[in-house]
Amino acid sequence: MNIHKRLLVPVPNAACTGVPTLLSGRLITPYMYLITMAFRTRFAPSPTGPLHLGHAYSALLAHDRARAEAGEFLLRIEDLDSARCRDHFEAQIYEDLDWLGIRWDGPVLRQSEQTQDYDAVLSDLTARGLTFSCTCSRSDIRAALAAPQEGALPLGPDGLIYPGTCRGRVAQGDTADEALRLDMTKATAVLPDIFYYQEVGEDVPATITVLSQTLVASVGDVVLGRKGQDAVAYHLACVIDDARQGVSHVIRGQDLSEATQIHVVLQQLLGLQTPVYCHHRLIRDATAKRLAKRSDAQAIAKFRDDGMSPQDIRRLVGL
Repeated sequence: MNIHKRLLVPVPNAACTGVPTLLSGRLITPYMYLITMAFRTRFAPSPTGPLHLGHAYSALLAHDRARAEAGEFLLRIEDLDSARCRDHFEAQIYEDLDWLGIRWDGPVLRQSEQTQDYDAVLSDLTARGLTFSCTCSRSDIRAALAAPQEGALPLGPDGLIYPGTCRGRVAQGDTADEALRLDMTKATAVLPDIFYYQEVGEDVPATITVLSQTLVASVGDVVLGRKGQDAVAYHLACVIDDARQGVSHVIRGQDLSEATQIHVVLQQLLGLQTPVYCHHRLIRDATAKRLAKRSDAQAIAKFRDDGMSPQDIRRLVGL
């Protein structure tokens, strides 16, 4: 059985009909890659701090599921934030996973080595008129949202919902402080009125419905990258790499559940297969706060140094 086998099928998707996209010199046409007879998932940490118990839970859950399905478990290093990523944190990721008994299949994919692909997709979306340049700072956005109303400011899966201040603006060269935003109004004009994705997380499995007409108000014009900085936003890089790696199931924390609609929108626009999503519970500290990388007391390396075993870690996270 060849678990790498691919089948090309037409996509009944107005968003990508007749619109090719280049990725590493390979043409992504209005077809989606369906993974046949394969379960493939990934663990995608950022080397900006030590892995903690929450990372251990997510990695073990994905690894165990892949092995139970006789599938593949991939490792991706999301190291695009050059200001915060450190080599020693990346080395510690490999050490921690090895100690936990987690073995990944194939080579590690490092996002910092894929920037040409991200730039090519950004250029394609821009050529299709689906992006605009934005010079607004966070304080500008907050002020614009606060001006016409009182009370809580509108929040979406990517933070404050952009009010559209620069929508329609033409880029003024490669200015480093300009963000490239997805023009959600134009995007929804070419998206299906309704589309779906599968959620099989720890709640009741469900088919999630996304209504295009609600995306401008509920999500807004999300940032896809920045001009002149060789920087791409998490959402676009994640979607491109899940497609590149042939991921069939995305297993990650519930804190990313709301962002999934952004990813599905981008998949629709790029003509990419939408994986099955599994958003799992978050590991919290004694005060019920979500663990962060600054929570060194919960770092996997510290538990190891204190004499705990990988089985102890499994018990701590409920596996």
